[in-house]
Amino acid sequence: MSERPAAMLGRVTKGTAAFEAAVHRLTDPGFTRPSYLPGWSRAHVVAHVARNADALVNLLIWARTGVETPMYASGDQRAREIEEGARRSAEELRAELLVADGRLAEELAALPDECWAATVRTARGREVAVSQVPWMRVREVWVHAVDLNIDTSFDDVPHDVCMALVDDVAASFQNRPDCPSVRLRSEDGAHTWLLGDSGGAEPVVVSGDLAGLAAYVTGRPVPGPLYPTGGGSLPKLPAWL
Repeated sequence: MSERPAAMLGRVTKGTAAFEAAVHRLTDPGFTRPSYLPGWSRAHVVAHVARNADALVNLLIWARTGVETPMYASGDQRAREIEEGARRSAEELRAELLVADGRLAEELAALPDECWAATVRTARGREVAVSQVPWMRVREVWVHAVDLNIDTSFDDVPHDVCMALVDDVAASFQNRPDCPSVRLRSEDGAHTWLLGDSGGAEPVVVSGDLAGLAAYVTGRPVPGPLYPTGGGSLPKLPAWL
């Protein structure tokens, strides 16, 4: 039986507070300004994060009741709800985010211990234990806090979350033929990750601090220097999240 992931639930609370604080710092006109995500305003990011909370609630309901409850009815529905949300006023969007975050917090707190081992399915069709849902939310709120393009960078993301992000992305990029062969190395040399399919070729080694590595693998602005072998440019990685 999976245990209640208490430590990760604490990270959900901290990350949610950070995202809400970033949204609170936005002026009303600021919602219409571009985010770091191509084609999305900051309002799109806020609408997406609110709808993601609702989608994760669906997975928790699935785990609690045993009735299959997909994150989204369809990809079209997901995109339509984000677009509709992005057209709402700043006041409405702030309120929707707080309500959605509150619903998710209540469902996470109320999920019985015996349900944490239940298997659910992500929007991409991957089967996971529902105990992964808190991590799914942690990465959403922290990465998208950066995407708001206000004043949050990966330097503000907790060290353990940066480490988990690099672990997560590296695992998803391992052996992928569309990913260049890259070996990430933490600046202290204590951690390494291999990305892509080397095909026998020597990987490019990219070293730096965890904040920079997490930003790089997620395709976000890198807050500090990274050092690829040979001093060339950083290899371009596939899109993530």
